[in-house]
Amino acid sequence: MNPLQLAQARPGPAFTVTFDGQEIEALPGQTVAATLWTVGVTAWRTTRGEGRPRGVFCGIGVCFDCLITINDRPGQRACLVPVRPGDVIRTQEGTGHDD
Repeated sequence: MNPLQLAQARPGPAFTVTFDGQEIEALPGQTVAATLWTVGVTAWRTTRGEGRPRGVFCGIGVCFDCLITINDRPGQRACLVPVRPGDVIRTQEGTGHDD
C-alpha cells in the first residue's frame, strides 16, 4: 500500500514540471522535495567546496541542505516550497550564483 492509499488522500489531478530538462509528474500539495523523491531523485544540490551531493536532511526548512533552483531563483528550500504546474526546477551547484 502506498502513502496516498494509507492516508486515503484524494489529491487533485497530476500536472507536469521540469527537472533538469526532463518532464516529471507532480501532485497538488506536494513540495518540490516530495515530487523529486517520488521519481527517485534524492540529491539535487552540490556543495560549494567539494561538489558533494545534497538533498533533504531535516525536512523542515532548518538545515538548508535541500537548496535548489526553481524558476531561475537559486537557494529555494525544496522541503518547504510547494510545487506548481509548469515549474522549471534545476540542480543547484554551490550557491546557484556565478561565484
